[in-house]
Amino acid sequence: MRILAIETSCDETGVAIVEARLASGTTKSIKVLANLLISQAELHAQFGGVFPAIARREHAKNIVPLILHALKEAKLSKKLKRSRVLTKKENSVLTKIFYKEPELFEVFKDTLLTLKVPAIDAIAVTSGPGLEPALWVGINTAEALGALWNVPVIPVNHMEGHIATALLVQRVHGRATNQLIRSRKSVKSAVYDLRSTQFPALALLISGGHTELVLMPSKGKYKMLGQTRDDAVGEAFDKVARMLGLAYPGGPEISKLAEKAESAVYVKDANLLIRKLSTPLPRPMLKSGDFDFSFSGLKTSVLYAIKKFETLTDRDKELIAKDFEDSVTEVLVTKTITAGKKYNVKEIILGGGVTANKKIRKVFAEKVAQEMPDTKLFIPNVLLSGDNGLMIGVAGLLRSKPKKHIIANGTLKLAKSVSPTLAELRRNKE
Repeated sequence: MRILAIETSCDETGVAIVEARLASGTTKSIKVLANLLISQAELHAQFGGVFPAIARREHAKNIVPLILHALKEAKLSKKLKRSRVLTKKENSVLTKIFYKEPELFEVFKDTLLTLKVPAIDAIAVTSGPGLEPALWVGINTAEALGALWNVPVIPVNHMEGHIATALLVQRVHGRATNQLIRSRKSVKSAVYDLRSTQFPALALLISGGHTELVLMPSKGKYKMLGQTRDDAVGEAFDKVARMLGLAYPGGPEISKLAEKAESAVYVKDANLLIRKLSTPLPRPMLKSGDFDFSFSGLKTSVLYAIKKFETLTDRDKELIAKDFEDSVTEVLVTKTITAGKKYNVKEIILGGGVTANKKIRKVFAEKVAQEMPDTKLFIPNVLLSGDNGLMIGVAGLLRSKPKKHIIANGTLKLAKSVSPTLAELRRNKE
């Protein structure tokens, strides 16, 4: 079975084509025929964060060329002698789909109508959560392709895609390996084994827009144990980086400074001492008795810490970055392990762009091994930790539930929250 997957939830345009080999009705292995990504990070850096209108515009500009490139890379692109002419019904359907994006419709007609219908069995597309203007670009394109090629379109929850990515084990010379493959070329032409999840399992989803702790009691079932009440962890990284005068996205920049402070040793009175902040940053909600998170107060504490320095030197920035990263890591690890013990989970799965953070990966591996030695820990390949088309393709294979009409849902949840966020409480009062 071959799936074309489309991801446009935020500022990454991702298109992948995956081929699943089935055994006894279950997915045995996944071959990646194409996995392409265009990032808008540099464009949004001038705003210090993602600007939704610009994200939508860039997705609309990039998505069709990326699909054409993916089809070519997968060797599924064959030119027609004459461009296909839409029937009156087809034209009506596509015009309705693209009624808010007529320019994209023109590009669609000028390019995709020149190709033979490729050997694609289904199309998977992110339906949420994310920025709704950006989501609609992917959804409209997917539905138009589904109508043009007469194949089903499968809506995918973006967060379920992050979970699926962590369950992939890349094969090397015919064997599966847990080692990180750092070559981008290898990711595009890789073959993966898809692990079978042992339930109950626990997923920690951490990204620029999400911090969620989700219990998976059985296949396809989710229970939201906790989530952020304000800023997502990735958002907090970005905001703290901005306070320190660092570039966007802030996560990698904070991590670089924290690593320098981790290894830096300074001399004082002939004794070797590792410098620390005079007042350590708080560990928010560490002992709250629930599984929710809050990072807004931590961000404010960083601001106060910065103001204590008359002149903020590079060394001072390193100390602040390290203590901030330590605080975030301690809270994430402690709450996850506490939940894992309470629900006696067999697996802990990390997903989302923040899982690329070296400190978080390292501490999770150490603490789970020490405190829950019988529990398996799964963390995605660093190259696949961020948003990408492959994760949507894999989740589409697992779900395989097409819909005739898909709606973009910017606040789509895997499960209902145990406790509401501040935003949800405000909506209930209105």
